[in-house]
Amino acid sequence: MSDLLAAARAEAVRLQHDYLGTEHLLLALIATGDPTLGTVLAPFSATPEALRERVEKRCPQGKGAPATPEEIGLRSGARRALEQAKTLANGSEPGGAQLLGALLLDGKGVVAASLGDLGIPVAKVREVLGITAPPRPERPERAEKAEKVERAEAAPAAPKPPRPEKAERGPKPEKAERTRPERPPRAERPERAEGRPERAERPAREERRERAEEPRGGGESRPKLPPVHDPFLTWRKLPLLAIPLALYFAWGGSFPPALVFATACLAVLPLAGFMGEATEHLSARTGPTLGGFLNATFGNAAELIIAIVALRAGEVELVKASITGSILGNLLLIMGLSLIAGGMGKTLVRFNRTAVGMSAGMLALAVTGLVFPAIFHSLHPEAGALRELQFSEAVAVVLAITYAFSLLFSLKTHSRVFGGEPHPTEHAVWGVPKAVGVLALATVGVAVMSEILVHAVEPMTAGTGISKVFLGLIVIPIIGNAAEHATAIVVARKGKMDLALQIALGSSTQVALLVAPILVFVGAALGQGTMNLVFSPLEVAAVGLSTLLAAIVTLDGESHWYEGVQLLALYAMVAIAVFFI
Repeated sequence: MSDLLAAARAEAVRLQHDYLGTEHLLLALIATGDPTLGTVLAPFSATPEALRERVEKRCPQGKGAPATPEEIGLRSGARRALEQAKTLANGSEPGGAQLLGALLLDGKGVVAASLGDLGIPVAKVREVLGITAPPRPERPERAEKAEKVERAEAAPAAPKPPRPEKAERGPKPEKAERTRPERPPRAERPERAEGRPERAERPAREERRERAEEPRGGGESRPKLPPVHDPFLTWRKLPLLAIPLALYFAWGGSFPPALVFATACLAVLPLAGFMGEATEHLSARTGPTLGGFLNATFGNAAELIIAIVALRAGEVELVKASITGSILGNLLLIMGLSLIAGGMGKTLVRFNRTAVGMSAGMLALAVTGLVFPAIFHSLHPEAGALRELQFSEAVAVVLAITYAFSLLFSLKTHSRVFGGEPHPTEHAVWGVPKAVGVLALATVGVAVMSEILVHAVEPMTAGTGISKVFLGLIVIPIIGNAAEHATAIVVARKGKMDLALQIALGSSTQVALLVAPILVFVGAALGQGTMNLVFSPLEVAAVGLSTLLAAIVTLDGESHWYEGVQLLALYAMVAIAVFFI
C-alpha cells in the first residue's frame, strides 16, 4: 500500500495538485499496471489509457504542487477509500481489487463518473470484483420513529373512552355572500396575449432528452462524448491542397525551385500529422508497453523518410545537418515555446524532476556518442573516410543498444517513474484497419513529397544562396516534426508540462540514439561512405551547449516563461550562425 500511495502522490505532483484524492488513487493503479483494471475493463472493450484520459479530463486544473510529495495531504474521500480497502481485505494487505472496490462502494465521485463516460456501469464493476454495495445507514430520527412504532404495536390496545355527546347547536348564521370582480376573458388579458416568456433550457432536461434519444437494447450503447475541438483540424485541411500543387509544380512544367521546395514542405506537414495520429490510435489499441514502443519508434518517422530519400540522392551534408537540427529544434525551439506557453500567467511551472533528469541524462549520453567521432576526426585527420566510417558504425551499434535498454527502462521497469502519460487522443479511437491504412497512405505520401523536396534542394540553393546546412539544420527538422511540436505546445498550454517535456526530450534522445545509427547503416548500404557521425565543430558546439542549457533549465523541477525565452535566444543565435556560413 505504501508503494501505491507513493505512486498516487507522484500523480498528484504530475497534475500540479496540492491534495491527494480518489482520482489520484485510480491513476496510481493505472500507472503501476495493476492487472485488476484489465480484468474489469476487458468486457467493455475499454483500456486503462482511455480511463486515464477520462479521469484527467474531469480533474481540475492544477495550481501547483508542494515542493515534496510527502507534503500532499489526503482528502477525506481518499482516506475513507483506503480504510474501506483494508476492511475488504479482511486483515491482509489490500491489493488493487480491494482498492478499486472501495473507490466504487458509494457509486459516486470522479472514479464512478469516469467509468460512466466509457459506458461502464459501476454495478457491473462491483459484480466483477465480487463486492456488494453496503446498505445505506438509517437516519437517527427515522430510527427513533421506527422504534416508537414497534413499541406501540407491541403494547396491548387500551379501550378507548366513550365520546361525550355533542351539545345541540343552533343553526349557523348565514355568511355574507362574497362578490368577486369579474375577470376579463383569456383573449383580453394582455400578458396572455403576448405569450409566456421562454424559459431557459435546463441542463437536466437536456440530459434526459439525450438519454431518451440513445438507442436501447443489449447494453451496448455508450454515452455520447462531448464534441472536442481538434487543434490540428484547421491547419490540416488547407495544407492538403499543397499535395496536388507540389506534384504539378514538380512534374507539370518549369517552375522556380524555391516554389517547388516550399509546396513540398507544406505538403509534408499534414502527412506527418496523420502519421503521428495513426500511431497514437494504434498505441491506444495495443496497450501501454507496445503503445509506448510504437510512439517512441515512429515519433520521427517522417523525418527519417526524408533523410533516407536524401541519402539516395547523395545529399549527405543535408542529412547530417538534419540530425543535429532535430536535436537543437526539440531542445531549444520546442522546449522554449512549451515553457512560454505553459508559464504564461503563472509564477512557476513545476514538473516531474526525476523523469526529466533521467531523460536529460540519456540525452547527454547520446550527444556524447555523437561528439566522439568528431573528436576522433580532429585528432586523427589522416585516418581516412573508411576508418572514420568504421568508427562511426561501432559507435552507432552502442547507441542502438543503449536505445533498446532505454525503452526497457522507461516503458517496463520504471514506467511508473516516467508517469506513462500518453499523447492526447480526445476523440473516438480508430480501429486497427483504419489506423494501419492511414499510416500506410501517409507514409507513401511523405516518401513522394520527400523525393520532390530533395530534388529541389540543389537548384534552390544555387539560385537563392541559402546553404544546405541551413536547410538541414533549421527548415527540414521543423517540417518533419511539426505535428509533434504542435502537440507539445498545446499540452503545455493546458498545464501538462510533464508531457510537453517528455515530447521534447524524448524526441531529441530518439534522434541521437535511433535515427542517427539507422542513417549510418542506410548510408553504408547505399554506398554513401561519407555518411558517418563526424559533424562540424559548429554543430558539435551547438549541440553540446544546447544540452547543457536544457539540463540547467529543467533539473530543478520548476521553470518559468523567461527560461523559455532564453532557449529561443540560443536557437536564434545558432540559426544566424548557420545562415552566414
